Amino acid sequence: MQRKLTITVDEAVYEGLYAVIGRRKISRFIESLVRPHVLAESLTEAYQAMALDEDREGEAEEWAEGTFGDVRDETR
Repeated sequence: MQRKLTITVDEAVYEGLYAVIGRRKISRFIESLVRPHVLAESLTEAYQAMALDEDREGEAEEWAEGTFGDVRDETR
């Protein structure tokens, strides 16, 4: 069940949300930011869910592999 919540933000913040996040997506964006701070979700369960996301894991591995070259090329 969803509940409606009215919040007040500075006009510049609202315009930024509207420009960056887009119309009809602001509520979902704010909820995704707030959720981890107010719901007691098990950290272990969250990590397990992330590990099951094959696309995300592939992107993370690709990024990690790409950083090895960066370290190798640094001067000591």
